[in-house]
Amino acid sequence: MPEQKPEERVKNFNEVPYGLTPELAIKEAQRCLECKNQPCVPGCPVEVDIPGFISLVTEGKFVDAARKIKETNSLPAVCGRVCPQEEQCEIVCILSKKDKPVAIGHLERFVADYEREAGKIEVPEIKASTGKKVAIVGSGPAGLTVAGDLAKLGHKVVVFEALHRAGGVLVYGIPEFRLPKTIVQSEVDYLKLMGVEVKTSTVIGKLKSIDELLDEEGFDAVFIGTGAGLPNFMRIPGENLGGVYSANEYLTRNNLMRAFDFPKSPTPVKSGKNVAVLGGGNTAMDSVRTALRLGADNGYIVYRRSRNEMPARIDEIHHAEQEGVQFKFLTTPIRFIGDENNWVKAMECLQMELGEPDSSGRRRPIPIEGSNYEIPVDTVIIAIGNSSNPLIPQSTPGLET
Repeated sequence: MPEQKPEERVKNFNEVPYGLTPELAIKEAQRCLECKNQPCVPGCPVEVDIPGFISLVTEGKFVDAARKIKETNSLPAVCGRVCPQEEQCEIVCILSKKDKPVAIGHLERFVADYEREAGKIEVPEIKASTGKKVAIVGSGPAGLTVAGDLAKLGHKVVVFEALHRAGGVLVYGIPEFRLPKTIVQSEVDYLKLMGVEVKTSTVIGKLKSIDELLDEEGFDAVFIGTGAGLPNFMRIPGENLGGVYSANEYLTRNNLMRAFDFPKSPTPVKSGKNVAVLGGGNTAMDSVRTALRLGADNGYIVYRRSRNEMPARIDEIHHAEQEGVQFKFLTTPIRFIGDENNWVKAMECLQMELGEPDSSGRRRPIPIEGSNYEIPVDTVIIAIGNSSNPLIPQSTPGLET
């Protein structure tokens, strides 16, 4: 797919890939072998009729292709950008045995964008009202997906979002250069056309409890999709120094609060010249690539295993490498060192070696005694995973999790 050159995109927050042209989309769709057993369909978590929409692309029926996807997936423009197709539908494509699989994600993005840009988004068929009312707590990808599916079935759906904008991790966690916020808003607007009501700045568990939604607000059911918003930390000395962020805070301030657009947006974030990001997943890649765009001279990924064990998408690692991110593999920090102002100035690290696989299936990192060394840093972003938001379980007696 055509994309911005690395030396250009590292200076802006515009989306990296430009997207397929109609000609490229048809050419790519024509690679599909139209297999009889269609392994890509069960490879998709929502079982999109992938051969069906690809066949429509080959005929140039791009709007029809988008509507075919929307029969089972209400968020194709989002999924076409951030869904890990390489681990789901594309990995089982027959072509992948000897060649590259059909670029299903690129095609999904193309037809969704085409439909939107052509102004041809239509409300799908909605079944007769069931008289049932469902509350969706959280407007992230899970909540929005459930909202769309239930609305099509004829239920009244109300989505409650704690933040001031709907989208959950799609708006606070994923940077503009990977998923433009206008795309997310367009998908939310599509759900509204289907009759979904969205209430932002509404913290369920504080303003209203789950029990109150069911007992007092007239909801027949509640779907809890509050996500994994509780950041995990290293729990090592110096973690409370200035300049040490959780990836959640760093990305939320940049994405949802648009720190990158200062002074237009009055919510800047202090990002240094030597930025270390701890972790090897997509969130770590998002954080370090954001740091470079905010002016860092050096952006480091510090990861305790090797490149082969990194959980981030291959495309994200590739883009990070192109943009000049420096990878420090088999390295783990053991303490953060502060200056006289209690601002982080360095990280003491240990080198690691890989042992036998652990419960995750990846080889376990083992510290090498006496391998201590320091990395000068003025910003550290911890991106080692998140835990589920505890607010709902804490405010809902008897809720099993």
